[in-house]
This record gives sequence, C-alpha cells and structure tokens, in this order.
Amino acid sequence: MSAFGPATSRILLGLRRPPLPFHRPPLPPVPVRFHRHKPWQPRRILDPGGDVVLRWNRVFLISCLIALFIDPLYFYLLYIGGPVCVQIDPFIRGSVTIFRTIADLFYLAHLILKFRIAFISPSSRVFGRGELVTDPNQIAMRYLKGDFIIDLAATLPIPQILIWFVIPAATGVLAKTAWTGAAYNLLLYMLASHVLGALWYLLSIERQYNCWITECAKENGTNNTAKCISRFLDCSTVNLPERKAWLNSTLVRVNCDATSDKTQFNFGIFADALSNEVVSGTFLDKYLYCLWWGLKNLSSYGQDLVTSTYVGETSFAILICIVGLVLFSHLIGNMQTYLQSMTVRLEEWRVKRRDIEEWMRHRQLPPDLQERVQRYVQYKWLATRGVDEEAILHALPLDLRREIQRHLCLALVRRVPFFSQMDDQLLDAICERLVSSLSTKDTYIVREGDPVNEMLFIIRGNLESSTTNGGRTGFFNSITLRPGDFCGEELLTWALMPNPSANLPSSTRTVRSLTEVEAFALRAEDLKFVAHQFKRLHSKKLQHAFRFYSHQWRSWGACFIQAAWRRYKKRKLAKELATQESLYYMQGMDDQGPASEHEGAPLIAEYADGGEGSSMETESGNINQHLGATILAKKFAKNTKRGANQKIHKRKPSVDVGMPKLMKPEEPDFSMNIEDNL
Repeated sequence: MSAFGPATSRILLGLRRPPLPFHRPPLPPVPVRFHRHKPWQPRRILDPGGDVVLRWNRVFLISCLIALFIDPLYFYLLYIGGPVCVQIDPFIRGSVTIFRTIADLFYLAHLILKFRIAFISPSSRVFGRGELVTDPNQIAMRYLKGDFIIDLAATLPIPQILIWFVIPAATGVLAKTAWTGAAYNLLLYMLASHVLGALWYLLSIERQYNCWITECAKENGTNNTAKCISRFLDCSTVNLPERKAWLNSTLVRVNCDATSDKTQFNFGIFADALSNEVVSGTFLDKYLYCLWWGLKNLSSYGQDLVTSTYVGETSFAILICIVGLVLFSHLIGNMQTYLQSMTVRLEEWRVKRRDIEEWMRHRQLPPDLQERVQRYVQYKWLATRGVDEEAILHALPLDLRREIQRHLCLALVRRVPFFSQMDDQLLDAICERLVSSLSTKDTYIVREGDPVNEMLFIIRGNLESSTTNGGRTGFFNSITLRPGDFCGEELLTWALMPNPSANLPSSTRTVRSLTEVEAFALRAEDLKFVAHQFKRLHSKKLQHAFRFYSHQWRSWGACFIQAAWRRYKKRKLAKELATQESLYYMQGMDDQGPASEHEGAPLIAEYADGGEGSSMETESGNINQHLGATILAKKFAKNTKRGANQKIHKRKPSVDVGMPKLMKPEEPDFSMNIEDNL
C-alpha cells in the first residue's frame, strides 16, 4: 500500500452516513422558481456525505478505473497486418477513443461538481465530526487554491496524471472492509500486469520492425535484390507494384521469421509474441495472452525471462523485476496484514454492531427504537472512528493532558457566553474536566423530575427544553437551545451550596435533541470539585451572568412579570369598578332627593326628635363600622402570621447555612385579594 502513498490510506468509509451530523449554517432563501431543481443540479450546495455525492463518487470511481484500463489499450493499436508490414487497427482506435472521451467527460463533470460540494472547516475538526462550509465563494476559492490545477490536468488524456491522482481524489466510495480492501489491492496488481502486458506487446512489434529495418539495410548494400524502402513496411503500400517486386526478391521475410530455427536475429523475451502469432491475432486473443504474460512475470519477478543483449529489452526486464518485487511485497504481501491489523478496530465495531442487532431482535424491541440505537452506534463510530479518546488522554501525563484539552476545548468553550466571563485559570480547570457528548436525533438528555448528573454545553446542534413547572395544570414552557447555550443549570446551584447534599438535584425541565448534537459535558463530581477549589465561581459577577443566560431563570422572570401584570390589571379593574359604583350611588342619591320632598319626606323636627329616619341612618353607620373593623382585623392577622413564619425560618440554622445563592425564588401569586385595594 505504501507504494501508492496516501491513495489507499485516505479511503473513507463507504457506510451510509446518517443525514449529515455536521452543523450547517442556514442557507439564504431560495426563490420559488428554484424549488423544483433536482438534487444534481449545480445551483444546490451538496453535502459531501449525502446520498447524491456518494452515488456520484461511486460512478466517478468506476469511470476512472475504466479509464486506467483503457489507456494501455493504445499499445494494441499496431499489429502485423500482412507480410512484412505493420498497420493500425481501426476498430481499436475508434473504440478506445470513444471510451476514453466518455471517461474524460465524467472527469470534467466531476470538476464542475466540486465547485458545489461543501467541505469541512479545518478549524472545526478538533471536536466531533466538524462543521460544513456551504458558502459557494469559500468553496470555489478553496478548490481553486487546492486541487483545481491537478484536476484540470487530469481531464487531459494523460494516463500518468490519472494513475497517481484519480484514485486519491475519489475518496468516500469504497467500504473499508477486509474483502474490499483486498480486492482493491488485487485490482492495482492486475492493473500493473495489464500495463506490462500491453507494453510487452508493443515492444514485440517494435523488435520485429527493427529486424526488418536491419535486414533491409543489409540488402541495400548488394545488387541482388530490389532496393528496400522503409515505406514498404507499411501495409498501406501492399498493392504497389514496386513493393510486390521487392517482396518477391527480398530475404527479409525469411531472415526475420521468429518461428524458424534458422533465424539469426535474437528476439529475446519477445519471441513468444511473434512465434505464437499474438501480434497478428484478434484483439481478445492478444489481450488475454498479454495479460497472462504480464501477471506471470510480475509474480515471478521476471526470473523466467531469457533476454538478449539489446539494451531496451534488458531495461524492460529489469523494470519487470523491480515492479514485481515492489508490488508483491507492498500490495500482495500486505494483504494478510491488511486483513488482520488495519481493520481490527472496524471488525470489532462490526461484531459489536451485529451483537447489538441480534440482542435487539432477541428482546423484540420496536423497530423505531432499534433504528435509534443503530443510528447512535453508527454516528458515534463516524465521529470517533472507534478511538477511545478518554483512555488516550488518561494515559498521558497531566501537563500534556491539560495542553491537549485546552487546545481541543478552549476555543469551543469560549463560545458559551457564561464561560466567556471566566478567567483563564478557571477555564483551564473546567476544560481539563470536560468530556465529549454525542446525541442523536430525538434523544432525551434528561426528563423533568430526574436527577441531574451533568451540565451540557452545546457546540453543534439544537435541543428542545420544556417544563410543566412540576406538573402544574395548564403550565407549559418550551424553548430551543442552540450552540452556545447550556442545560442542567440546577447542578451549578447544587454545587455552589456550602454543604451540598449527597442527593443530586432534580431537573426542572425536559431536554430532547432536535438534531444530532455535539456538546461538552461537565459531570457533577467535577463541577463540585471546581466550585470548591475555585472560589471565584461564587462571585456575584458570575452568578449574575449565570442568571442572565439561564433559560430557567428567564422562565421564572417571565412568570413574575406575568403575575405582576395580572395583579396590576386586577387592581386597575377593581378601582374602575369601585369608582363606577360610587358614581352610580351618588347619581342615585341625586335622583332620590327631590322626589322625597313631594312624596311625604320626614320633617326636620322628626330627625331632631329621633324619628324613624334617624334610626335607619344610625343602623347603616354601625354596619359600615363593623365591616371596616373586620377588614382591618383580617389584614392584621395575615401580617402577624407572615411575620411569625419569617421568624420561625430564621431560627432554623440548617436553612440559613444551606441556602444556596442561586435558589429558585418563591412562586408568584397569580391571585389577588380585593380587600388589599380597599
């Protein structure tokens, strides 16, 4: 494999990826007339892991392999078409040209398509699967500065460019399995045999032609035969009278006959092609014979070759020996190693995946649950390539571990606004304890009421965070958490307590992943350690920043604002009702005054004498006084009870010491007593 450099080492998995777990920036709105475009049309930015690109890469790789096998067929253009003459086979010339042109068109289409294929940002590869860049300008500039020149040169009919650059460019197609890897190496070996066989065929004709030229030069020095002209060796001059006369008198045909034992010319390793009439046979016969010859001598390192002293023939034999030794040792010799070592981790993952599938079928899990499990296993493999990152980090010294964690996490952690308020020392302590977390779509991170065992800081993906406020009837709050947000803030409140209990806090929200999510997790024991070792985490600045960016505190703030607004509306309504009642009462009194004078109203003397009217007024006044006293007594009792409760709470030392700084405030009172407004 090393003979071909990074060609085989850069072959990616051919597994069907889940719909790109990469974080995709939102694309600009597409006009209505573009909505009917097919996925292969160039206006659309394509996902390098999507079905369209994967299918195209498979087709493109097949076309490139065909082109690699077509190019050596040009060596079969010449053949001996008559006595002492060579000509070009028109069938091979037309067929090879057509197929080679079609392969070039495929490569030209691939070149155009690469301007519309997104790429993974290099800065995002430090964590997870990376972030896709979908800006057409950035894609074009990256391609123009990178592989465009090589691809442009490869569109030309230059086999050397294709041999060294086509297969590395067609990554993401082959499945990195044991058998496909072995087949890939064997295919390269067959390609080398095909090239050597075609070259041996061409050199055989060239050796036969040299014999004719040599014998012609000998005959031209004598007067016994007609003069030999070089153009007589072209089959297009077969019907010329001069050539017929020369052919009847010349000895070139007899002296250059490879099948005759009397021939003095040493054809060397090319004698088989001439004596077996391979150079004048049909295309299929000579192709298969030459392929067999190349494969046989490549496998035996050319040990059975008996060469002449001709320099070109000797050099060709040396080339066969070197190429055979290199290919056999690095390709065929490494096939067993490839089967045993290179795919050990992949085979272990396949065995594990097969065991999981069998276990799910044995337990009769529902299909949707099986699909979620399979998607998670595959997503985790594609993100980590089966590498246990935690085990690698724990095996390193503390200083190296801290530097690696800082390189991997610091830039991503600073995206979280809450962390941007911290100093470098506190960030280093947190980065050292962060672990990666991968979640597939529709995964419940935590449910309302469950204990919270980690804080999650989102790097890529979206989460849905909802709450019913402890199962409160008619209450539901839902928000979307995006990159830069966090969840599990109840754990920070618990860790900041002077003497936190052994029981983890309960979650106040239900968190579910809407897409594939990549995040950093800070576990409960690690957060507790950081909170106790670094007292700066208790500063008011960080606590206020935590409250500002916490979605739970925002929900509480919204509840308080709603409660205050409702109380305000109720009080305003009560005031308006009281004002309207007083106006109606005064208007009613004004309407009853004149009528009482004409309808037997009591005299002034009767009030003075303590008549009936006076007794009614006294009774009404007493009722109002009793009502006011009752309201005042109720208020006094309520305030007294509230003060007593506050004193009782102050006398409890456990409550006073254990109260955290970021506890949830008291529930707002959505009701209102009318008596408070009187």
